[in-house]
Amino acid sequence: MEKEENKTTVDNEDIKKNLSDDKNDKSENSNLDKDDEKKEKSPEEKIAELEDKLARTFAEMENQRRRFEKEKIDAFEYGGYTFAKEALNLVDNLERSKNILENDEKLKNTEALKKTLDHFDIIYKDVISIFSKNNITPIESINKKLDPNLHQAMMEIEDDNKDPGTIIQEIQKGFMLKDRLLRPSLVGVAKKTTPKDEKTEENKQNLKDK
Repeated sequence: MEKEENKTTVDNEDIKKNLSDDKNDKSENSNLDKDDEKKEKSPEEKIAELEDKLARTFAEMENQRRRFEKEKIDAFEYGGYTFAKEALNLVDNLERSKNILENDEKLKNTEALKKTLDHFDIIYKDVISIFSKNNITPIESINKKLDPNLHQAMMEIEDDNKDPGTIIQEIQKGFMLKDRLLRPSLVGVAKKTTPKDEKTEENKQNLKDK
């Protein structure tokens, strides 16, 4: 009898536990359903969200289109930029060769030098003409005011006849490709003559520093 009573008691406790678990499960499911109801968006909200996504997508597509157009234009306009920059070495070599010949004491005032320099001038003009046809143009420098966007000052030269900052010497010619800088002109600019007293004082100060 006692065993049967104990068994009945255990069975009742299991039933109560199962009922309690069922209630908890139902309660949790009910809470989840309520949360889902709260999270469920209205049709207007869904439409607004879709419109926002579409607007962002169209904006990104437009930005990509503009980037592509710019890259296409740059490729067409400046596709030869690297080649043009390398081609400037030809001009430099022509000018260097001409200067070497002009300063050769053995060739000075000879008919051979005159003819050779004439040929150099013809070649140089042809090269500049070809450059110009391809929108590669030299930068004007002599007697111009120094422009940091176009010129690079390499030295200052005393000259009271020119305003300070005026370019009076061109060391290396600069070039543009349309509106883009290929390379700046290397130049010497004028500065006012320093009085002798100031030079002497400056030299003394330099000696003290040493």
